[in-house]
Order: sequence, then structure tokens, then C-alpha cells
Amino acid sequence: MTVLAAESRAEMLNKVPKVTVFFWIIKLLAVTVGETAADYMNLDLGLGLTNTSLILAGLLAVALIAQFMQNKYVPAIYWTTVVLISVVGTLVTDNLSDNLGVPLLASTIGFSIALAITFAVWFSFEKTLSIHSIFTRRREAFYWLAILFTFALGTAAGDLTAEQFGLGYLETGLIFGGVIALIAVCYFVFKIDAILAFWLAYVLTRPLGASIGDWFSQDRAHGGLALGTVGTSYIFLGAIAVLVIFLSLTRRDEDFEAKV
Repeated sequence: MTVLAAESRAEMLNKVPKVTVFFWIIKLLAVTVGETAADYMNLDLGLGLTNTSLILAGLLAVALIAQFMQNKYVPAIYWTTVVLISVVGTLVTDNLSDNLGVPLLASTIGFSIALAITFAVWFSFEKTLSIHSIFTRRREAFYWLAILFTFALGTAAGDLTAEQFGLGYLETGLIFGGVIALIAVCYFVFKIDAILAFWLAYVLTRPLGASIGDWFSQDRAHGGLALGTVGTSYIFLGAIAVLVIFLSLTRRDEDFEAKV
């Protein structure tokens, strides 16, 4: 490999950050905003589900174009895209449930299948599902498609557990948080496959974040803290902004090594 080719490949590796504690904190904050921001625009602003979906899908398209145009990982652009795809993933499930009457169980199963197919096709082309090897546009396309399905799946699974099964927001969050903790134990203690552990945890942080968002925003009569969608969204967006600025300045989450 020539020096020029090696440098080009290294630049592309920066398109996705290292999986650090900052990665998981911001991801959890982003999925919480995904739940509350969708409710805020849909209900509080009175835009309706369809208009909210169209507006945010347009913003996501712009963010994805900006993300694909970069030759390296840029925290502000990357995490803006994650926040927007989190909201859109939520809205995809909400549209299926509210506008089309698709049961949450069917959505959960359907998105599980869609995600499995995405992984299968991704692996058949690239022979890896590692996010440390996103150094081509095709791999990046597979990556973002998988991310969209994880958010839609997580929304469906979280709503199914909290609402249809009647477990409540806090209880649902504790359940999914416990499963994520179990995955962490399996990874650090029993050394299960790192890629498998990552994607399992990535899917499950969505219903965990959604449950946290609902718990913060919903009325006390519904088991929440009554902070509202506006207050909750601003709190978590502010926390994301602080962390993204910190990472932009310190560059702690840049990933230079391929793990193919």
C-alpha cells in the first residue's frame, strides 16, 4: 500500500469515533432527545406526525450529505446526524403505529428482520461489521442504514414493553439497563465477540433512552417527572452540546486504527 493510499484510508477511519464512555453517554443522550423532540414537534408545536416526519427527514438528509462529504470524523456533524436519525427512527415507528395501525409487536419483529438483513448484506460485501473499519463510502452507507433500523427497532421494543405490556417507563428503563449491564459483563468477563456485544448494546440503548425521556417528560400521573418535552429536550441537547464541544477540542474519540 502506498503512503498516499494509507493516508487516505486513515482519514476515512475517522468517520466514526472510538467506542469510549463518551460515545455511550452521548448516544444515550441522543436517543433520549429522539423520543422527546419528536413528541415536542408533533404534539406541543402542533405540527402533526406527518409534517414533523417530513421536516426532520429533510434535516436528516442534509446532515447525511454533510457527513458523507467529510474525509474524517467531525464530532459536530457526526453527532448531529446521530441525533436526527434517532428522531427519524422514532418517527418511522410512530407513523407505522399511529397512521397505519401496525401493531408494536409486528414493528419490533419487522425491524429486527430488516436489521438482520442489513447486517447480512453488509457482511457479505465487506466481511466485517466492525465500526472501526468504516473507511469506504459503501461501508458508511451500510453503517447509517443499520443505525436507522436500530433506532426504529429500539423505539418499537421500548414502546411495546412500556405501554402494551404495561410495565411503565421507569421499570422498562431498568429492564433494558439491566440487559445492557449483562452484555457488558459477558464482554468484559466472558469475552464474547466485541462486534456482537457492541451492536446488541447499541440496539438496547434506544429503548433505554426512550424510557428515560418518557420518564423525565411525562406527567406524574403517568409515572413521570413532569419536566415536559421542552425541558427534557433542552436538558439533554445541552448536555450533548457540551460533550461534543469537549471532544472537538480534546480529540479524545478519534479512531486511527482499523480492526478489520
